[in-house]
Amino acid sequence: MNKKYLVGLASMALLAACGNGGNAESGSGQGASGEGVTIGGNFELSGGASAYGTPMNQGVQLAVDLINEAGGVLGEEVSYAFYDNTSNPQEAASVATRLATEDEVTAIIGPATTGDANAQTPAVTRAGVPAILPAATGDMVTMEDDETVLEYIFRVCFQDSFQGEVLANFAQNDLGATKAVILYDNSTDYGVGLKEAFEDVFTGEITESQTFVDGDTDFNAILTKIKGQDFDVIFLPGYYEEAGLLIKQAREMGIDQPILGPDGFANSTLLELASPDNVDNVYYTGHFTPNSEEPALQEFLAAYEEKYDAEADSFAALAYDAANLLFEAIETAGSTDPAAVTAAIAETTDFEGITGTFSLDENHNPIKNTYVIELQDGEEVNHTIVKP
Repeated sequence: MNKKYLVGLASMALLAACGNGGNAESGSGQGASGEGVTIGGNFELSGGASAYGTPMNQGVQLAVDLINEAGGVLGEEVSYAFYDNTSNPQEAASVATRLATEDEVTAIIGPATTGDANAQTPAVTRAGVPAILPAATGDMVTMEDDETVLEYIFRVCFQDSFQGEVLANFAQNDLGATKAVILYDNSTDYGVGLKEAFEDVFTGEITESQTFVDGDTDFNAILTKIKGQDFDVIFLPGYYEEAGLLIKQAREMGIDQPILGPDGFANSTLLELASPDNVDNVYYTGHFTPNSEEPALQEFLAAYEEKYDAEADSFAALAYDAANLLFEAIETAGSTDPAAVTAAIAETTDFEGITGTFSLDENHNPIKNTYVIELQDGEEVNHTIVKP
């Protein structure tokens, strides 16, 4: 990240009063101004994934405010056109088409989830507009097949296979687990992919594997089945809505083994659903830790809280990085032409982001560290850095 991207962080009180806004109604949003540099946002601002999409949209808006405070990109002010995809794949595809063809954006940031990101891909490919995905972790998101890279799709987050590998190794090497139970969301590519990655690496015994689906709220049947069984850890690949309730019900049933989960745990809504006093011995893969003493990260956290009166989570941080990666690519290309910017993004090396320093590999994935975050009483008490 160029230093100028951080200029103006101390003046966020003023920016909060004059920001471009970001509270889109369902199915609508803030369009382009038609002047300067225009970038797009395709996010889940309502629906099941809104707790991911909303902070991402805010992270992008913060990055736009700061770059404009620092003089813009290529000497031009950046406009941010964003719309709510309502956590619906069909709407995500429609939003991408609107941004690319009507708003004529240079690039799109988002969506949040793998399913919505995959739905967007045909639209941006037809339009020849690059998309940077902050948190779509599905392994094949940037690939058409095992050998063909999708030219216009990039991401700044690690992949599901990496998360599954990290958590399996953490379970057996750090927690000494030899027996694991898997409770996974089999209605999403996210849950299934993580489950398969964990199984590929965990060398111990999988004593039980139970499924749930998006929208489930009562997990007593599957928890009753595992209660009293001999196992060391629970691996729970799923999103915050189901995971929060499952953690709550497991702890209230007296199941106290460590629970391991993916980056979908990294949202305050999980704590609200589970109740913080139930979130003991919970570990998850995180893209960053707010406890880091890195000055740029701490300045970002302070600026986000000043602007939104809320703590930034990893999804806000990832989107902030995606926006600044895009700004850097536009500067490198010396143009807002989507083709030139696409080429510049693909050549990114040693980008210094809030979520770490990384380069993009030949498959448009970042080579970066991850964290295994330990929660006790709902608070982070420790973290382990894992290198790729």
